[in-house]
Amino acid sequence: MAKAAATPDEAGADAPKKKGNKMLVIIIALLVVVILGGAAAFFMMGGNHADEGEDGEEVVAEDDHDAAAKEAKKAKLKKKKKDAEAKGLPPVFVELDPFTVNLQPETAVDQYLQVKATLRVDEQPAADNLKAYMPEIRHRVLMLLSGKKASELGSAEGREQLAEDIKHAVNAIVGEVPRNRKGEPEEPIGPVESVLFTSFIVQ
Repeated sequence: MAKAAATPDEAGADAPKKKGNKMLVIIIALLVVVILGGAAAFFMMGGNHADEGEDGEEVVAEDDHDAAAKEAKKAKLKKKKKDAEAKGLPPVFVELDPFTVNLQPETAVDQYLQVKATLRVDEQPAADNLKAYMPEIRHRVLMLLSGKKASELGSAEGREQLAEDIKHAVNAIVGEVPRNRKGEPEEPIGPVESVLFTSFIVQ
């Protein structure tokens, strides 16, 4: 017996069901896309942070290594000094020839500096090595002195700073100039322990 054709009411009832199913599929697909996209973004950002953390650890490690190496060199120099004192060895000095330079002008009257300086070094071999570099040392010190103003050298603090500047200048020649991670020079490490002025005249 032939099946009766669907009535208009039954056909109308099937249509909303098909539309509803289609909308449900679209909503589920959108949710899946959103979830997958969010998960991918999370993993990508997490990976970047992990890389940044690793780079940061490397930077810290490099800085720590540089600082440790610098401290080790300073400790070695201090040990040399203590060993020399324990053995009763006399201090080692290297006297520089006198310097006479024109200072940077501050008034209409020219001013000049006459100075005698002596370098205290950590051991005799270092003193012998200094003599081999004496032309370069004198050049560097002359350039340093001629760049000063009389007002900068009028106080004890100014003269102490000049002594430190000369010490660093000489150590940069005969010692080592460490650099930080950015490649910037730091305080030179070398055999010169101090600079002593035996005569200091500003006119």
